[in-house]
Amino acid sequence: MVGIVGYGTYIPKWRIRVEEIAKIWGHDPENYRDGLMLEEKSVPYLDEDTATMAVEAARGALRRAPHVNPKSVGALYVGSESHPYAVKPTATIVAEAIEATPYLTAGDIEFACKAGTAGIQACMGLIRAGYIKYGMSIGSDAAQGQPADALEYTAAAGAAAYLLGEDNVIVEIEGTYSYTQDVPDFWRREGERFPRHAGRFTGEPGYFDHVLSCARGMMKQMGMSASDYDYIVLHMPNGKFPMRAAQLLGFSREKILPSLVVTKLGNSYSASSMLGLAAVLDQAKGGERILMTSYGSGAGSDAFSMLVKDGISEVQELAPTVEYYINRREYVDYALYSKFRGQLKGFG
Repeated sequence: MVGIVGYGTYIPKWRIRVEEIAKIWGHDPENYRDGLMLEEKSVPYLDEDTATMAVEAARGALRRAPHVNPKSVGALYVGSESHPYAVKPTATIVAEAIEATPYLTAGDIEFACKAGTAGIQACMGLIRAGYIKYGMSIGSDAAQGQPADALEYTAAAGAAAYLLGEDNVIVEIEGTYSYTQDVPDFWRREGERFPRHAGRFTGEPGYFDHVLSCARGMMKQMGMSASDYDYIVLHMPNGKFPMRAAQLLGFSREKILPSLVVTKLGNSYSASSMLGLAAVLDQAKGGERILMTSYGSGAGSDAFSMLVKDGISEVQELAPTVEYYINRREYVDYALYSKFRGQLKGFG
């Protein structure tokens, strides 16, 4: 049995409301609140980035797995599209910070918003093959959105880490399934500061085709349907997309709402679906089943069928929950937001 033995999260405490961004650009805030099903988003502070958030999430995962010596982590991957260095891995920084070095393999993974789940699959393979005992995959992003663009309302920050192994499993990963195609829905070329997006590819050819096809493929592979799952977790570029996708897959609102953290946090990119899963695990009980499907622009999805084990109740409170981070918030105006995000470079 390969599964999750520990998980941890981190979300910056700073927030900016949709109304504050709309006020600056003369937009109608209700159009964005209703159109995106989003109230506010998280903002990293001046001393926070993908690496620091990944470290906090990784430490949380180890706190929920007190039996695991960090030195026994044989692989560590950090999935992100906002690594702090163009040439220097984030994964080595995290591995050093959690005292997992030097006998491990480590690396950064990029696949838009599904890089973290790709890392989970890589760890599963190494563990199942017997090469390592434990592996950790982290999704962490301090997402970029060009000022006045629709992405500025959603591009947020956060991290989620998953420690995988075969001993003391709290969530069994019953199976995984992927669906991948080349779709020009969202991209950022080398040297460009902000990403671009082709609106006509974002919805149906991008998000919905991949998420629906991948989730359906996972259920078919498992011989299951929506009625066999207690929760569904999907990538959350906004609030409306996952709600609609869950409905098309046959899931009720009650099965997706526990994971729908995007309304309070925005789209944390590589951490998005992984934070949604953590929010579910914070309240899940033994015997419950979860269907999780990530999505990364470009484009691809990874799905996982998971069975929660009874032991989860013993570790849920050993590290801060997603709800704790949601409630731990302070608001900034657009001026401070611009400073935090480095949009005033050359000044001060």
